[in-house]
Amino acid sequence: MTSIRFDFQNRAGRRLSGVLDTGEGAPNAYAVFAHCFTCSKASLAAVRVSRALAARGIGVLRFDFTGLGDSEGEFGGGLSSDAADVVDAVRALGQRGMNVRLLIGHSFGGAAVIAAAADLESVTAVATIGAPAGADHVLRSIPPEIADLGDDQAREVIIEGRPFRLSGAFVRDVREQDQDRRIAALGRALLVLHSPVDATVGIDNASHIFLTARHPKSFVSLDHADHLLTKPADADYAAGVIAAWASRYLPAAPAVQAVERAHGVVHVEETGVGPYQNRVSGAGWSALADEPIEVGGLGTGPSPLEWLAAGLGACTSITCRMYANRKGWALRHTTVEVVHTARTATSKDLFERAIRFEGDLDETQRARLFEIADHCPVHRALTEGSVVTTREMG
Repeated sequence: MTSIRFDFQNRAGRRLSGVLDTGEGAPNAYAVFAHCFTCSKASLAAVRVSRALAARGIGVLRFDFTGLGDSEGEFGGGLSSDAADVVDAVRALGQRGMNVRLLIGHSFGGAAVIAAAADLESVTAVATIGAPAGADHVLRSIPPEIADLGDDQAREVIIEGRPFRLSGAFVRDVREQDQDRRIAALGRALLVLHSPVDATVGIDNASHIFLTARHPKSFVSLDHADHLLTKPADADYAAGVIAAWASRYLPAAPAVQAVERAHGVVHVEETGVGPYQNRVSGAGWSALADEPIEVGGLGTGPSPLEWLAAGLGACTSITCRMYANRKGWALRHTTVEVVHTARTATSKDLFERAIRFEGDLDETQRARLFEIADHCPVHRALTEGSVVTTREMG
């Protein structure tokens, strides 16, 4: 499981904080998860459902709506704001080459993804979990006097034990939403998941959504689950249902061929996740290479030069271990740290290597191990030069 930071800017210029969950291989499809009212991307449902879907080959971006969690801005823009954030999240992924086909919304997030879908051509399927039929359902947890405030007036309210500032504009926004029209005109496959014992958003909401929607539509009962899906088994079940259902509306997973690689052969191939991520594999192992976020990558693995530095560090440690074992020396533990400095117009690339040898070693043995470090194969390849040939792969 890989979870990486994925922040993006919404149309209002605010930085929204997100996490992109992916499995071990390249995702077959991408989704955006919209969390519940006043929750965050770290809510139990958001984390568990997203990670369970990632393990099934669907990369999921879960993010904090404006003013919540780690996102910038002021909370209280209503459904219009949340729907716009969903659209901006999908477009941010698309700009990185990750086209979103599936929207998932939990509770009020379900209302948000339904509202956002019409503006997202790439989306082919929408799944809601415990969603209200109307946006104004959230007003049940808000003091009625908020509606009497002006757009530029705000008052602190306590929701689920936490303070928030809301204005009359929030109330007016959710009251003006025509969810019935949106549900009827959704034009995407719809999956409604709801618990019959949901004490926060009653099961009648699911019935209304399902009856209002047009085919293709499906309904699945989350028996015995609570509204927040606090039991891991409930969240995993919901993810399994979503993945199985969505497979009909998502790109088919490519056939995976088992490849046996000879020792010494390293295979590097783009994963399709972000602009630079590559899968690096060899005989019995696999890892990722990427570029840092600050240069446009996703930061999911070492950069090529970090791989090179890692090769030097690993080769140093292994070579010294082989030598000490052959000599019968009491080398207990070796630690190597390598720092790379890129070349300039007047200097070559610099690899600064620091080594710590632990064990019952005398000064002569320690000095010899430092000499051996300079003879490791990667050190010699870097300092004595190498020959690189290139051919077209068959």
